[in-house]
Amino acid sequence: MVENSKNQDTRFEMVGAGYMHHEPKIMKPTLGMRLKGKPIMSMVVLMLIIVGCIFAPLITNHDPSRYYYEALSKAPDTEFFFGTDSMGRDLYSIMFFGGRSSLVIGILGAAIIAVLGISYGTVSGTAGDKTDAVLMRITEMCGAIPSMLMVLIITAIFPAENVISMSIVVGITGWFGLARITRTEVRQIRNTEYVLYARSTGGHFGYVMRRHLIPNFLSAIMFVVVSGISSCMTTESTLSFLGLGLPLDVLSWGSMLSLANKALITNDWWVIIIPGVFLVVTLICITDLGNFLRKETNKKCSNL
Repeated sequence: MVENSKNQDTRFEMVGAGYMHHEPKIMKPTLGMRLKGKPIMSMVVLMLIIVGCIFAPLITNHDPSRYYYEALSKAPDTEFFFGTDSMGRDLYSIMFFGGRSSLVIGILGAAIIAVLGISYGTVSGTAGDKTDAVLMRITEMCGAIPSMLMVLIITAIFPAENVISMSIVVGITGWFGLARITRTEVRQIRNTEYVLYARSTGGHFGYVMRRHLIPNFLSAIMFVVVSGISSCMTTESTLSFLGLGLPLDVLSWGSMLSLANKALITNDWWVIIIPGVFLVVTLICITDLGNFLRKETNKKCSNL
């Protein structure tokens, strides 16, 4: 009996939960795993454009504001890499120096949209029902007017003669959609415990908005804020194409597109294609980054 039990012990192996402690092998995330799903190409291209605009004096070979009368409407060659326009200005230098103005208009215009839209939407979302209804009717009436028509009316009254004035014009006409989105987000979180506690303990409106409201809905509107950069740049380019944008002596990608009509007649394709490529590529990169932020926000909301 004893020998049989011993023989059975040698022939069978004990298995079961807890019999052996298993330590799973934790794989460290590789560089490829960390970068998966991120718009790496858009970030790299956009960074190259921004760096090129910042260090424009170091990478350009001509004065962007100088008129080379001996090289009017010259096609791209080894001296003028992107050719010249009908006034003899070097397009290669203008693309980087003018990119400064276009990027500043996009960033400053988006900042104005963010400040106006977030402030107005927060006030409307925390106000009473009657005040909220009046404020929302105002935004709906203003939003019903085509933004381009509103911009044209304002520029007809107050001409945009420099980068700052152009940024203000495109900023004050594009915040209505952001205000409505902000108001909706604020209405959802204004009755939460931490907001009610802050208001009941004497927290003023600015404190509650800065410490409790904005941090909780900022991620939800980040896509709209980032997209505001591209919309401001597009508006400036459209106005310049119509001849209502920045003056020709103020270098920007949009002001270069104002020469498109004449370039079509003279078949100077580089005057149209090159500024258009810079503008379109920049807008695509910014939009791609905005879509990435929206996806990340949706993932965080779904995990809650």
